[in-house]
Amino acid sequence: MAVNVIQPELKEEIFGIKSRPHLLHQIVVMQLNNRRAGTAATKSKGLVRGGGKKPWRQKGTGRARAGSIRSPLWVGGGTIFGPQPRDYSFRMPRKARKEALLSALSLKNRDGKIIVVDKLELEEAKTKLMVKALAELKVTSALIVISRPDATIERSSRNIPAVKVLRVEGLNVYDLVRYEHLILTEGALKLLEERLAA
Repeated sequence: MAVNVIQPELKEEIFGIKSRPHLLHQIVVMQLNNRRAGTAATKSKGLVRGGGKKPWRQKGTGRARAGSIRSPLWVGGGTIFGPQPRDYSFRMPRKARKEALLSALSLKNRDGKIIVVDKLELEEAKTKLMVKALAELKVTSALIVISRPDATIERSSRNIPAVKVLRVEGLNVYDLVRYEHLILTEGALKLLEERLAA
């Protein structure tokens, strides 16, 4: 498959704004936090099975007083201040999210890591065909953005470790930062500019 690289005029207000590293950091933290399951849990003294009866009487034994064999001080006891299920997710303002995306796109453009192709089509869903196409572009790590669902492209790239395919609506800061090159089809670029200009 021959891949034709084109050199379109990229909009300055999308691909040429000043970089905002603090916003990029906040967005990446937000995305990673939102993926966390938050299911880590330990049992406190009240949750551990057993320990209802006082092990020995309070006074007169010569031993330290004890109220339960499930005390955190005992082997098999509960955990003090252990993790409990919680929700780590948070949201940033829409304006900040858009600004961070523009910042990430501008950073890619400044580094010369954006490749625009007229189209990306494969005869069949084969990993080796996608590897060959990327080799033509001299790319090893890439985020490929397409304008509409394409099962052939998506299936051909899913076994390549440093390659990910997204549709325009799924484009995000974390993936832009994670992959070295951004490959856009001409249709995806047009759609992306329409969405971000709005």
